Amino acid sequence: MAGIINSFKQTAIGVAEYLTPVLKESKFKETGVITPEEFVAAGDHLVHHCPTWQWSTGDETKIKPYLPKDKQFLITRNVPCYKRVKQMDTHQEEQEKVIEEEDEDGGWVDTHHYSTDSGVNSIQDDMGDMNLDGKEKGASSNTITKKDDDDEDDDEEAEDMEAFEESGMLEEQDEAAMAAPVKKDQQTEGASASDCGIIQTRTYDLNITYDKYYQTPRLWLFGYDENRKPLTVDQMYDDFSQDHAKKTVTMEAHPNLPGPPMASVHPCRHADVMKKIIQTVAEGGGELGVHMYLMIFLKFVQAVIPTIEYDYTRHFTM
Repeated sequence: MAGIINSFKQTAIGVAEYLTPVLKESKFKETGVITPEEFVAAGDHLVHHCPTWQWSTGDETKIKPYLPKDKQFLITRNVPCYKRVKQMDTHQEEQEKVIEEEDEDGGWVDTHHYSTDSGVNSIQDDMGDMNLDGKEKGASSNTITKKDDDDEDDDEEAEDMEAFEESGMLEEQDEAAMAAPVKKDQQTEGASASDCGIIQTRTYDLNITYDKYYQTPRLWLFGYDENRKPLTVDQMYDDFSQDHAKKTVTMEAHPNLPGPPMASVHPCRHADVMKKIIQTVAEGGGELGVHMYLMIFLKFVQAVIPTIEYDYTRHFTM
C-alpha cells in the first residue's frame, strides 16, 4: 500500500515540477532554497575541496536546460559502507533527534540539534580551517613546527642503502617478529575473503541533483555488495536510518540516468533545515555563504545514511 501511495506522490510531484518555473532570484537567506546557478556554484566549491566528487552529464536525452550540459549533477563512486544501521541502533538516541514526527513524510532527524548554537559550532569544527563565509584562516603553529622538523631531517646524512644491503642486514630475520597464524581451512587454494578475516564492505555510488520543484539539492544512492553486484532494495534499506526507510528515503527513477530505480532522500525538509542553520549563524554574528550549501547539506543528510562514509569535507583545509 505504501508503494502505491509513494508512486502516486511521485507522479503528482513530477507534474508539479514540470509546471514549476525555474527559480531566477536568490532566496537562499530568506527561505533556504537556491537557484540552479547557485547549485552550480556550490557544486564547483564541493568539487574543488573534495575531488572525490565530480560533475557529470548523464543521459543526453535527460539534459535539464536550466543547468550547464556538463554540470547536470554531482557524483562520487565506491563510497564504503562497513556495517548495517542495526549495528548502530544502541547509539541512535544519543546521536539523533526526530523532529516533526507526525509529519506525513516521516519527519526529519536532526543529528546536530540545529536549533542551538552548538549545532552550528559542530559544523564549523568539521569544516577544519575554513570559516562558514569561506575566508581563509591564518596558518597554524603545527604547520610551522612540521616545516622546522623537515629542515632538521634534511641536515642529517643519508643512509648508504647499497652498503646496508651488502652487509646482509636485509636478509636477516627478526626473531622478535611474530608469524601470522594461518587456519587450516585457509591454507587451501581459493579461500574466500571472509574466511581470511577481510571485512566484507558494501559500496555506494552517490549523486546530487538539483530538484526544480523543491529548489534544493537532492541525494541519490545505489549500492553494491563486496563482489560489485547491485544490492536489492531490501539490502539497501538495511543501510538507511530505520526512522526514514520507505518514508524520507524512497526508491525512485533518477532524473538524469536510465536504469533501475535508485534510493533517494526526499528533499521536502532540506530548505527548512538550511534556513534554521542560516538563522543560527546570523544570530551569532556570522554569515553563511551560498557556496557552502552542499558542504552543509552533506552533513545533515548523514543522519539518514549514518553508515555510508561519504563525508570527507571535514578533512580539507585551505
